[in-house]
Amino acid sequence: MQTQKFRRARHFAAPTVFILMAAVLAGCANYAGIKSDRNIANASSYATTESIPAEHGRWPSTDWADQFGDAQLKTLIGEALQGSPSLEKARARVAAATAFSEGANANTLPQVGAGYSWTRQRFSESTLIPPPFAGSWQSENKAFINASYELDLWGKNRETLKSAVSSLHASEAEAEQVRLTLSSAIARAYNELARLYALHDIAQDEVKQRGEALRVTDGRVTMGLDTEVEKRTAEANLAASEVALSSLDGSIQRTRYQLGALLGRGPDRGLAIARPALGAGDEIRLPDNLPADLVSRRPDIVAARWRVDATLHDIKVAKAEFYPDINLSAMIGVDAFGWGRFLRAASRTASAGPAIHLPIFDGGALRAQLKGRYAEFDFAVASYNESLTNALTDVAIQLSDIRAIDAQIGNAVRTDTAAQRALTLALAQYKAGLTTQLTVLNAQTSALASRQLLANLRMTRRDRQIALAAALGGGYTDTSDPTKPTALVR
Repeated sequence: MQTQKFRRARHFAAPTVFILMAAVLAGCANYAGIKSDRNIANASSYATTESIPAEHGRWPSTDWADQFGDAQLKTLIGEALQGSPSLEKARARVAAATAFSEGANANTLPQVGAGYSWTRQRFSESTLIPPPFAGSWQSENKAFINASYELDLWGKNRETLKSAVSSLHASEAEAEQVRLTLSSAIARAYNELARLYALHDIAQDEVKQRGEALRVTDGRVTMGLDTEVEKRTAEANLAASEVALSSLDGSIQRTRYQLGALLGRGPDRGLAIARPALGAGDEIRLPDNLPADLVSRRPDIVAARWRVDATLHDIKVAKAEFYPDINLSAMIGVDAFGWGRFLRAASRTASAGPAIHLPIFDGGALRAQLKGRYAEFDFAVASYNESLTNALTDVAIQLSDIRAIDAQIGNAVRTDTAAQRALTLALAQYKAGLTTQLTVLNAQTSALASRQLLANLRMTRRDRQIALAAALGGGYTDTSDPTKPTALVR
């Protein structure tokens, strides 16, 4: 009899095992053919020897704005970084990413909980409930402690955690990019204010010169050396200079308002900013090994790299979805009708066992999800490559502009010196009656243009210095794991 039972059990066990194996194999859905051949670009492979030469210079420090010797600029940048709405948004994104990574980490650990319930219930007399409970009201007390743990055999939860950590690093780098963008925007707007003040000084001098020319013309008209035409011309020129001066006053006011907005304090804050006192700044020399080191110095590139890394882990998560999940659970507690038997040993209850989820047929949902993850990976790689290309181009353009402006400034200084001497001579000769008003007007026009050109060149050079400091990362360095490899998951 026992042999027959054993044979019968074996007879049923063999197909049962086969069915379970088939279910497992069916559950492990096939993702063959879904892949990507994209790779992030290597900075060292870019041709940069001529455009970005090694000049044995230093990387910018975090206090790069101090090179211009203006304490007010440093104060303004610090104020903006404390109260900027843009930076507050970036900090909120970092906080959200931190919370998400903490939640992902919790999923890799065992979960333990406890509960209690009390239920008052009348049991039916027409079901399986036996007397004396059938047809009676009973109070059921239940208290338990339960625990669960997902085995994570395929690493889904671990990869989710890694993805969350990479996303957190990306958010932190993006916050640094916001800081850098904001500080460089303030420095450039502040430099623009300095430019307008320099042009304002030139315009004031022009008003004085043309006012003097009008007084000389009045005297010459009285002596019969000039006519009313020359007098009216001198008056028109003086009025035009005064209009230009008023226009600069308006531009200065507008720039102050813009600075107030960047500080996040409102337009009135900009009115309290004193006139800039910016110096020339440091000598421009690029650091060595720039293309390779730039990838850990530019926060936007670092953020893009961590986004690529996050998508790689998301791909592994999507692949793990094709395999069965196995969860272990256990529970102990007490369960009894009424209070009298609630804490007795007979009311003890316990359970334990695994729970298996098999993705047998999903209509292609898992394959579609994996394709989406690979598409996100391709997008992240393209974004990284674009960020790297733009960064190297940005450095090259700023350096080229600075070198070109340096050459222009030398010529502009010589031109301005000659133009100012010519104006002085023309005014002296005009006062002495040795030349005409037209000569003075031409000399004034040339002198004004040369001074404006020189002032604009100097301010533009400083603007490019600020842009170059930002292009080189503004003193940022990725300390999370700058050598972390980012390789394609096949």
